[in-house]
Amino acid sequence: MADINPLAPGLPLAIDPEVGGPPTAPIGGIPPRAGRPIARFGRLGPNLVLILCAVFFLAPLLALARYALQNVPTILLGRSTLFKKWSLGGLTKAFSDKQFGPTLTLSLKLAVGTVFLTLALLLPTAIWVHMRLPKMRAVIEFVTVLPYVIPAIALVAGIVVVKPHARWFLDSNYSLVPFYVILALPFTYRSIDAGLRAIDLKTLVDASRSLGAGWGTTLRRALVPNLRTAIISSAFLTTAVVLGEFTIASTLLKNTLPTFQAIYVKREPQGGYGLNLLALVVTTGLFALLTLLTRKRGSRKSTAVVAVAATAGQARTLAP
Repeated sequence: MADINPLAPGLPLAIDPEVGGPPTAPIGGIPPRAGRPIARFGRLGPNLVLILCAVFFLAPLLALARYALQNVPTILLGRSTLFKKWSLGGLTKAFSDKQFGPTLTLSLKLAVGTVFLTLALLLPTAIWVHMRLPKMRAVIEFVTVLPYVIPAIALVAGIVVVKPHARWFLDSNYSLVPFYVILALPFTYRSIDAGLRAIDLKTLVDASRSLGAGWGTTLRRALVPNLRTAIISSAFLTTAVVLGEFTIASTLLKNTLPTFQAIYVKREPQGGYGLNLLALVVTTGLFALLTLLTRKRGSRKSTAVVAVAATAGQARTLAP
């Protein structure tokens, strides 16, 4: 009986007549193809996680929307009344409140001021740390995460202590801006830090400085265009923090949008919860827009890289 060929179990082992044993070189008989194992349920786990996350996110929003936008008694909310008496009356009534416009305007102004102050402080600091003090990055990251670890009520306690001695500053509505900068630090610094890690910072700065540009020109024309995605992310995160902060504004008796929502929901629960739902939807829309903007930016960058590579390839082909 012929021996079994280990390369092809279905074929007998060939014998080399010159040496009287197995051939020393490969001969006929193609080894079986090593295909990938069939993964029937390979995508089931990730898809299940995505579905659970979507349910976890959308179910409370749907319940809040039904309470805020359906003119149906709460006890009757069920499957039989799912499509009955939907109305925007509660929201329109909240929009027509005389306090809604001024509080929304103040919150937007605070958001703009916080974004500009955050970028003015963090951009030069993060660039300097990356360029000159790389060993201090761990210390800076630890300091910037403290506002996330320490609750806002602790910061409020400190504000109450110094309030009698700093009324000249705290009486202004814009006194909230420095405190909002502190609250947004854990998110904004990491966004800018990630953007700086993604570029060749030292090469860009050295090239700009060698061409005679000052630090202001280098920051404006060499670094900011390459940090556009990080800056947009930082601005959106800061805006989300400002539009949702209640504790400090309430302590300093400022009429911002979150304090208006807290007061209005006690007077008109349906319209107040409608405003809360709208704030959640707008915040989610901001982050969706952020994802879209950063994805488009990455696509343009990838297209530019491909175009440059193709041009370089054509140049090498045409070179003598």
